Amino acid sequence: MLAPERRSRADLAVAAGIALIVTVALVVVWFRSDARGTTSVTAAGPPSALVTALAVPENLDPLWEASSAVTTAPLVVAGAVVTADGGDVVGRDRTSGDELWRYSRDRELCGVTASWDKVVAVYRDERGCSQVTELDGGTGARVAQRSSDADPEVMLSADGTYVTARGNSRLELWRSDLVRTVEYGHVGAPVNPGKQPRSGCTLLDAGSSSSRLAVLERCPGEEGDRLTVMNPSPKDNQEPEEYGSRVLAGVEAGVEGARVLGVSGETIAAYLPGGKSTGPRIGLFDGTGNAVSEYSLTTAVGPDSVTAASSSVITWWTGSDVVSLGAADLAPRWSFPGALGPGAVMAGSLLVPVDNGIAVLDLSTGARLRTIPVERDPGTGPITPAVAGDLVIEQRGDRITVLR
Repeated sequence: MLAPERRSRADLAVAAGIALIVTVALVVVWFRSDARGTTSVTAAGPPSALVTALAVPENLDPLWEASSAVTTAPLVVAGAVVTADGGDVVGRDRTSGDELWRYSRDRELCGVTASWDKVVAVYRDERGCSQVTELDGGTGARVAQRSSDADPEVMLSADGTYVTARGNSRLELWRSDLVRTVEYGHVGAPVNPGKQPRSGCTLLDAGSSSSRLAVLERCPGEEGDRLTVMNPSPKDNQEPEEYGSRVLAGVEAGVEGARVLGVSGETIAAYLPGGKSTGPRIGLFDGTGNAVSEYSLTTAVGPDSVTAASSSVITWWTGSDVVSLGAADLAPRWSFPGALGPGAVMAGSLLVPVDNGIAVLDLSTGARLRTIPVERDPGTGPITPAVAGDLVIEQRGDRITVLR
């Protein structure tokens, strides 16, 4: 028989040294990892389902409020009201404001949006707004994650099929599993150069539907803004598939403020600011970016104008008026003056924030039916409302207020 191997003191010292090195390495990795700076507290189950309101209430009183500086509109996801502040994303009971779940990181949030009954939270790191986490809206459980190069600031929007993350120089579109379907604009180190149609352009705004992605951009050497219309799901996500791209007629050099108001199917609505020869207007474009029609505006448009979609109704707050756009053709139907923000649908009427209350409007004509008195601090705006069953939720500056 072979003699058993004997371990010398040297062998034991080497083994102990290796164990120490591995332990130190693990500790270093842990302290530097994203996991160390992440806290995830999930709910045992989703909140109760929403019940559609059958009538607009005569009175509304505040139930609760919370800070939500990262959101620009109320987020109601799978029955929970979601707030976002600093590095925290919190799902709250819609009637009490109590925390149902929490997802926190030691990084700053770039933005938060909602789609597919999920919450999409984007965090900033050394690569820009590049770290993306998808959370179940009812429980806060992590569903998917992704990371890629991004601008230091991004705007998030959702159309029900895709989420758009737009910076000044690049844009990405994500589907429900956070897989990227489109990469457009500046690419730092492209694997296959020459696939982007233009370079050096500033991306001004974007909007999408299940069949079209519309981007407004200002490119070097061009007289005005350019509208580019693309396939939101091309064969290669790194090679945009354009349906059309052209400089907008009547938008003069140096005139700023053009924006995408909405994309419905293959129709695109855009706000076109006035210049020396033209006044401000809403332009409608087809699925290849060709101009179809224009509608003149008689009201001034402010820099904080907001578009909101509620129950297939699209409203655009110009900074002073609410303009109703047709859900299918995006043509303007009517306007309502003296608003503090866009509208939200409740029990077949449109609720629009106004001074000292909420105006209840006829959806078809924009006629004011009555006003629900609501007290607010003066100077708060814009106010963006949402409806969750019999609750009215308002984003007032950097705070969310829930009314019943």
